Amino acid sequence: MNKRLLLILLSAFLVASTCSYLVYRLIGKRLLSTQRNTTRVVAAATDIKLGTILRDADLTTSEISGAVPKGAIVNLKDAIGRGVVANLYQNEPILENRLAPAGSGGGLAATINPGMRACAVKVDEVVGVSGFATPGMRVDVLISGTPPGVVNPNDGPKVRTLLQNIEVLSAGTDIQKDEEGKAKPVQVVNLLVTPEQAENLSLASSQTRIQLILRNPLDTEIGKPPGSMVANLYSDKGSAPAPGPKPSSPAKPRVVPVSTSRVYLVQVFNGSKRTEEKFVSSEARQ
Repeated sequence: MNKRLLLILLSAFLVASTCSYLVYRLIGKRLLSTQRNTTRVVAAATDIKLGTILRDADLTTSEISGAVPKGAIVNLKDAIGRGVVANLYQNEPILENRLAPAGSGGGLAATINPGMRACAVKVDEVVGVSGFATPGMRVDVLISGTPPGVVNPNDGPKVRTLLQNIEVLSAGTDIQKDEEGKAKPVQVVNLLVTPEQAENLSLASSQTRIQLILRNPLDTEIGKPPGSMVANLYSDKGSAPAPGPKPSSPAKPRVVPVSTSRVYLVQVFNGSKRTEEKFVSSEARQ
């Protein structure tokens, strides 16, 4: 073989070996740094429903490379026995804000935020079965009835919006949805409200009829509906009112001429007896 060709092949081999070694060192360092930045956190071993109290069988661990999510739980003991306040899915890292405080238990009470209350509202079967009264939905609360002290009872009941943009905490005694994601056929819905709103709802439940209406969760604007009465439903707002009878003109007051005559009063005393006599002047007689 030609010595010159052999020298070229040997040089190419040395250059290729050097490049391969440099690439191996560079990639190896990156792999090592990636392996060193992984963190083992607690995750859900299966799908976990809201209100469930975590057990050892419900949990597993998984490795996360890079930055650890804020609030991630790294110790199984910190998660066992705590209630779930939001649905968890398989292999999802468990965060502190997805669990109730330690010792608060599970179920509905664990899902109530501090300063809020769960107020049970009795609704009709249409609302309970229709499927929109599910946890997380937003509703407005309407009340209808006859207000106290109504001047004209013929106007009928009045309806007005009592509360707006209220979160549905649960539907019935079971806070879970069915397989289709709809509410179960129950007649009680728990709403997440403030203590003041809970007082108004409790009073409205005993004095009026309550109805829930669904709203878009992204629509957070609070409107000011004026309310409506039964008499307004039958009034024709588009047409001009029918002309009524013309009011009668008021009667002209009768003018009584005032006499300009001059009258003289004469008193006559006779002992203890007193008499009076009136005389008209001569000008008035004419």
